[in-house]
Amino acid sequence: MDTRLDQIAHARKTLPQHAQLKDLQTQLDLLDSELVRVRTELSDVQREVAKAESDVQLVRDRAARDQARLDSGTGTAKDLQAIQHELQSLTRRQGELEDIEIEIMERAEAVEAEVTRLEGKRGEVTSRLDEVTAARDAALADLDAEATTVAAPRADIVAGVGDDLVTLYEKVRAQGGGLGAAALRQRRCGGCQLELNNVDMTRIKAAPDDEVLRCEECRRILVRTAESGL
Repeated sequence: MDTRLDQIAHARKTLPQHAQLKDLQTQLDLLDSELVRVRTELSDVQREVAKAESDVQLVRDRAARDQARLDSGTGTAKDLQAIQHELQSLTRRQGELEDIEIEIMERAEAVEAEVTRLEGKRGEVTSRLDEVTAARDAALADLDAEATTVAAPRADIVAGVGDDLVTLYEKVRAQGGGLGAAALRQRRCGGCQLELNNVDMTRIKAAPDDEVLRCEECRRILVRTAESGL
């Protein structure tokens, strides 16, 4: 019973889902960090786009006002000539600013695409994380159910042997690699597999049935059986 409970406890700690969840969580943390960086970059680029659009609009508005004055024909010839020259300059400037605006918008589109890609990847990892978590929880529930079934007779056993012996057994089991008691068969301890000498066998044979006997070599509790060779 205790051996199986130890196996179940070990299985709980070494479920493959534990390692998978750790790896997925690491991926998720990295994606979150990358998303923060890329979203910040997108915000910065979007501000650049807004400024570029504003710069272009200012030039367009100025050009529209100059064109209106030129179309009205009001002013001296010199003034109208100056307006004409300014319009030409504004047209060149507008073209330059529109080129800058296009370049920034292209960068913004690229960053937006990266945000979308990372968000999609994060969704996939999150979905996988949920699946593995559910699988781990189901496996743990199965192991817990088995442990409950295996441990069910323990209360009756403890009541039959007493708390002192149970305490000793647990102590020996912890020191003996999970095996606290061993059957004595054919003069041999089932724990360390060593054969007991005649002195020990005589002592065991003379001991009362309720005396707790221990192997002199491995210190495990010896359980006398019909095959002990007494």
